[in-house]
Amino acid sequence: MSASGRVAEAGPMALAFVWEILRGGFHSLPGQENLTHPFKAFEAPVSDVLPKGFTHCQTFGSQFQEYCWLTQEDVVRFILNSVGAFSPIPTCTIDSLNIINHDIMMVPYDKPVSSALGYFHWALIEQTSVAVVDEQNRLIGEISPSTLACCDETAAAAIMALTAMDLMTYIDSGGPPEDLVQLVKMKLEEKKLEGMAELMDDFCESSLSSSCSSDDEYGFSKNGWPSSRSGGSNRSYPGRRSEAIVCSRGSSLVAVMIQALAHRVSCVWVMEEDRTVVGNVTFAGMLRVFRSCAAS
Repeated sequence: MSASGRVAEAGPMALAFVWEILRGGFHSLPGQENLTHPFKAFEAPVSDVLPKGFTHCQTFGSQFQEYCWLTQEDVVRFILNSVGAFSPIPTCTIDSLNIINHDIMMVPYDKPVSSALGYFHWALIEQTSVAVVDEQNRLIGEISPSTLACCDETAAAAIMALTAMDLMTYIDSGGPPEDLVQLVKMKLEEKKLEGMAELMDDFCESSLSSSCSSDDEYGFSKNGWPSSRSGGSNRSYPGRRSEAIVCSRGSSLVAVMIQALAHRVSCVWVMEEDRTVVGNVTFAGMLRVFRSCAAS
């Protein structure tokens, strides 16, 4: 299923896999971070059979097959529905449970995002995010793989040209601001990355051309992206914003679980009162706590 080996297929004994996750964490299944379960033929589409919130995908190999995608988030959501069975662990603070991950990835807000490319690679593997901080390590925001995945191809050019702060603005705006688009082009040309600069131009022209018939209904900026008058969330990218979800050392485990699930994030940042970053709590860390509880 995955060239990176982060996905495993679970057969009819899928619940046994979940139990193994509780006992040994996802790392007890060598190299896997997600599980898939194949569906047999249904008269109705799989999307109609699945409970709300489940993800499914289709694969085309030698044989057509539809899969239910089981992630760490799904397992944590499943545990939350029966969290009382693990009492009193869920009401303990994350600090007392020792699940705050202090080995985090940070990039200064005024540094080029391209200097943190290796961080994004590991953030994708570990299902976490990269913190954007100021000179005193105070949290400003985050850049996550899931947010970048919701962007179009021009985000690759923006990563090579912008600082971390500018990239957050690029992602969060209701379409990249014209001044940032021009800044990206200028920086790319300075770095002799003419191919990426041409990609920006081609995408702008393509977007503008395809949007001409919709101008009156939706409104588009002159660079080709939807403008702020298009309504909705005032953003052209459907993914979550770069605003970080935060908690404190004294937050309870169940509160952090609810935060992560409510905002659909794989990690919650832990801060001091002055917004200094302490670390983060991930789904993997939560699963380790319940694993130890189940094993005792």
